[in-house]
Amino acid sequence: MPDPTRPRASLRTAVVWDVLQDALDRRVKATGRDSLDVLDTGGGSGNFAVPVARLGHRVTVVDPSPNALFALERRAAEAGVADRVRGVQGDAHGLFEVVERGAYDAVLCHGVLEYVDDPAEGVSNAVAALRPEGVLSLLAAGLGGAVLARALAGHFTEARQALTDPDGRWGEGDPVPHRFTPGQLTALVEGAGLRIGAVHGVRVFADLVPGVLVDTEPGALDALLRLEAAVAELPAFHSVATQVHVLGETGGTGAPAEGTQD
Repeated sequence: MPDPTRPRASLRTAVVWDVLQDALDRRVKATGRDSLDVLDTGGGSGNFAVPVARLGHRVTVVDPSPNALFALERRAAEAGVADRVRGVQGDAHGLFEVVERGAYDAVLCHGVLEYVDDPAEGVSNAVAALRPEGVLSLLAAGLGGAVLARALAGHFTEARQALTDPDGRWGEGDPVPHRFTPGQLTALVEGAGLRIGAVHGVRVFADLVPGVLVDTEPGALDALLRLEAAVAELPAFHSVATQVHVLGETGGTGAPAEGTQD
């Protein structure tokens, strides 16, 4: 996935990026420090890590793929932030074999829970990496979005299978091991001791709209971006989003709660 600040990629990342940037800005004001310590678990080649580093923060990326970490190093160098980005090989299960507990102002856990054996442990480890006051940015595959996509493609049996499967999978060929409802994700975050700062639906429409329309129709990209932003905070759309973003906060962050899931 490309840099979230690039226009075409923003269809998939704009909502998350805006929420994350706002959360980091609030942490800067609360701590009085211009530069925060950020941990990006499963951060791969730096899709979010490099833009976060461009804001002036120090980012540690943990990822199991050596190739992704090599790409991260190259991308950070090209962006001029190599001194603020560090990549280490590891995963969510063995997180504290490679990073310290309680050392980070913010932790990103994007596209990780879908692939871990124990999602609750994954969230718990991410929270344990936070300082006493910090924020968790959690992004995971949404169940409703997959059901809707399979149904609109005419795969009705697969849509029903995803709806009833404990892991939200539509069949043996499904490449995603786990999908989640908004309620399941917020329960995981609250179960790990954080309060819910915000819940957003991500890619509510973007994956359903033909790409050729977005790329060729004048103004379509901007209009779709505005539509995605308009529905992202509305609980009615959370359950049909391709991904669900949850911002979890420690009790001392002092940010107003918004967009929480009922």
